Amino acid sequence: MAERTFGEALKDAIDGVRSSFRSEGNFRVQLVLGAIAVVVAAILRFHPAQWALLVLAIGFVLGAELSNTALEHLVDLVQPERHDLARAVKHAAAAAVLIAALAALAAGVWLFGSALGLF
Repeated sequence: MAERTFGEALKDAIDGVRSSFRSEGNFRVQLVLGAIAVVVAAILRFHPAQWALLVLAIGFVLGAELSNTALEHLVDLVQPERHDLARAVKHAAAAAVLIAALAALAAGVWLFGSALGLF
């Protein structure tokens, strides 16, 4: 197998984001929520450290969702029929997204709450 260039790998990654955006409703919702958080953070004039945490939280959730999507597609390819192990893999991947989203929510409450002077 020939080695791919960085440009080719980047093009493939962007295609993966586009494909997930078109086919995955949860990914679209998470992107919109992340965009709203960025706009509100800009209005509240987050400090650089707050921006770093916000970007990490958003990236963590989106990355988990993309990984979940990849695992779901792989499981469907390998095991198209219902199977307990296939179900367990999909549920574990979905749980990873849930944990990432809850962690991001906690970080968001702290970030936005402190920016609004609530803490």
